Amino acid sequence: MMNGLIWYGVVLLFGLLFLYAGAELLVAGASRLALNFGLRIATVGVTVIAFATTAPELFVVTAGALTVSTDIGLGTIIGSNVANIGLVLGLTAVIRPLSVSETVLRRHVPFMIFAAVLLLLFSLDGRIDRLEGVVFLVVLAGFTVYLLYYIRTDPPMLSENPINRTGSTARNVGLVVAGMVALVIGSRWLIDGGRGLLSTMGFSDLFIGVTVIAIGTCLPELAASVVGAIRGETGFSIGNVIGSNIYNILAVIGITALIIPISVSPETLRFELVALVVFTLVLVGMMLRNGKLSRVDGVVLITGYTAFIYLLFP
Repeated sequence: MMNGLIWYGVVLLFGLLFLYAGAELLVAGASRLALNFGLRIATVGVTVIAFATTAPELFVVTAGALTVSTDIGLGTIIGSNVANIGLVLGLTAVIRPLSVSETVLRRHVPFMIFAAVLLLLFSLDGRIDRLEGVVFLVVLAGFTVYLLYYIRTDPPMLSENPINRTGSTARNVGLVVAGMVALVIGSRWLIDGGRGLLSTMGFSDLFIGVTVIAIGTCLPELAASVVGAIRGETGFSIGNVIGSNIYNILAVIGITALIIPISVSPETLRFELVALVVFTLVLVGMMLRNGKLSRVDGVVLITGYTAFIYLLFP
C-alpha cells in the first residue's frame, strides 16, 4: 500500500507541475496576443486570461467524465469556483486590497451570479442533461457576444500595458500550443494520481474532485491573480477570477453535459452547490459594500474556505 501511495503521489505532483507550466505558457501567449490586438487589461482578465486559466478544469473535467466518473468533473468545478473565491481572491486581497471597477460590477458580476444560480437550478432534479448543457453553451455565447460588443465600444488606454508585448505572433502562438499540450498531459496525470492516492485512502470521487483536483486546477488562477496584485493590476486579478468562474460553469459543465449527462447526488445539492452560491453572493456583497476587497475581506474569505474544506471531510 505504501508503494502505491508514493507512486500516486509522484504522479499527482508531476500532474500539478505540468498543469502549472501549461497554464503559464498559455496565459503568457494568449495575453500577449490579446494585448497586441488592443484589449483593455480588465477585459483581458475576464476573457482571455480567464478562459486560458479555465483550460485545466476543461481538460480535467472532460477527461475525468469520459474515463472515470462525472462526480470528479462536477466536484472539480464546484471546488474550483469555491477555491477561486475563498482561496485565490482571499490570498490576493491579503497581499493587496483589490479595487473593483464599476465596469466589472455592471457587466461581469451579474453573469457570475446567474451562472452559479443556473447550475443550482439545473441540478435540482439530480441530473444535468444534454439539453441543459446546450443552455449553458447558449448563455456562454450570449456572454461572449455581450463582451465583444463592449470591446468594440470601449477602447484601451495607452498606459495599460503591464505585459511585455515583445515577441512575434508566431512565438506567442507557439506558447499557446505548448501550453495546451502540457495541460493535456498534466490533466491526465492529475486525475490518475489524485484519484489513486485518495481512493487508496478510502475517499469518494466527489471528495477527490472538490478538494485536491479542484485546488490543483485553480493554481493558474492563483498564480495570475497574485502576480496581478503584486504588479498593482488589481482589476486584472478580479477579472481573472470572475471570468474563470463564469467559464467553469458555462463552458466546462456545458461541454461535459453535452458529451455525457452529469449525475448530481443529494449530498452535493444540499452542501457543495449551496456553498458555491453562498460564496458567490458573499463575494458580491463585499464588492458592493465598498467597491473593493480589503485585507479583512480576504481573511474572511480564507476562513470561509478553510471551514468549507473541513466540513467536506467524512
